[in-house]
Amino acid sequence: MRSSLSNQWQENEISPQVRLSALWATVTLLYLYGDYFELYVPHKTQGLVESNHLLDSPLKLFLAAVLLSIPALMVFLCIVLKPSISQILNIIIGLFFTIIMLLIAVTNITAWRAFYVFYALLESTLTTMVVMYAWRWLKTAKTILK
Repeated sequence: MRSSLSNQWQENEISPQVRLSALWATVTLLYLYGDYFELYVPHKTQGLVESNHLLDSPLKLFLAAVLLSIPALMVFLCIVLKPSISQILNIIIGLFFTIIMLLIAVTNITAWRAFYVFYALLESTLTTMVVMYAWRWLKTAKTILK
């Protein structure tokens, strides 16, 4: 009886694809929360109404949409791509978004943007984990193939 209970509570082995997909899903949600809470920063909505904001042209808005669609797409791509492609893509995109979020954290250190810095640091931690898991997965795959 005791051994079946202990087996029940053992950690399940999670595939690298599912682990990476879950990380990207979490990062995507955090991006959404950060952008939502930013609407509560004084004068933010006024700037949106008056078109006095960073995304003040159709091209900038489109490029932001493309950029932020990448983490959401990675949720799906981690599951369906060949492992070799997924590994490389996760390393490259994970590094890219880690750098972006660290830059956002450093450039937003103010009282009203403390939440944004918190989210950026949390997001960069998660995308660093993406890189680490993908790297470890890549090294494991190479070792097995030898």
